[in-house]
Amino acid sequence: MRKGLSKIIVTGGAGFIGSEFVRQAVKKGYKVAVIDSLTYAGDLERLKAVKGKIRFYKADICDKNKMYAIFNKERPECVVHFAAESHVDRSILDSSVFVRTNLQGTQILLDVSKALKVKRFIHLSTDEVYGDIEKGVFHETTALNPSSPYSATKAAADLLVKSYVRTFQFPAIIVRPSNNYGPWQYPEKFIPRAIMSVLKNAKIPVYAKGANVREWLYVEDCARGIMAILEKGKLGEVYNLGSGHERKNIDIAKKILKVMGKRENFIQFVKDRPGHDLRYRLDSKKTHREIGWKPKINVEAGLKLTGAWCLVHKNWLFKKYSDVAKLYK
Repeated sequence: MRKGLSKIIVTGGAGFIGSEFVRQAVKKGYKVAVIDSLTYAGDLERLKAVKGKIRFYKADICDKNKMYAIFNKERPECVVHFAAESHVDRSILDSSVFVRTNLQGTQILLDVSKALKVKRFIHLSTDEVYGDIEKGVFHETTALNPSSPYSATKAAADLLVKSYVRTFQFPAIIVRPSNNYGPWQYPEKFIPRAIMSVLKNAKIPVYAKGANVREWLYVEDCARGIMAILEKGKLGEVYNLGSGHERKNIDIAKKILKVMGKRENFIQFVKDRPGHDLRYRLDSKKTHREIGWKPKINVEAGLKLTGAWCLVHKNWLFKKYSDVAKLYK
């Protein structure tokens, strides 16, 4: 723990990556307050392991008055900002909530944090702000070129954060992780949706021919990297957080089938997503060099851990099934 940074507000702390960060922060001895509006993707079940060890506020980050009230009460030294609408397919159907939460919500948090003189503001972005790249890698200095309404709102939020750094000398750091997966991920995302399909004895849906490439980062590694950046990162900087494990979607689907004991032909190709990015790949050498973080869990081990967790928690996955089925009907 870095001296003088023991009190943290985590926005979106009942979400997938946010809750993993909260669990790790509590284990390290941080005093944590969580703000989450508990939309469809938020779930307090993710925080059962730290119940009684955190303070929880059900609130919308776009409600400025509530944010001021919570921040005044908690007086955080750090803010770790996960709260966001994050699913590309939903942004294609309706981008309005993405603009509101991802951009306006970030602006409100920046203003509140600035007014209360927060010492560190960690803004969680995504590798998707870079767009896609057929060959090579994205560096932190690569121009932003988002493809989807979701990634456009995240890129806009990144630029807003950077403007506060320059204009107000605001103490922010931007983190851009690659695709996360692991326990507690909402099953609209590719890997848990694939596992849920297998558990329901249905074929795994794969866009087009499954040639799209992603860099897969296990959520425990991601949260550990964010913690390291909180403690060691340089203010005003951007840090890529990638695993180095690059795989085609079709290969991930086949690995899941192997883990779940199904034949490789248990796959259904479906109509491609509009504007679907072909490939992401991050250069994370800056993070390795300056922060000393590297991932510990490779894709094969991570998928086994995720599959085992889903088998134990399949009732939780199935509770979410009807909402996901409506999205893809």
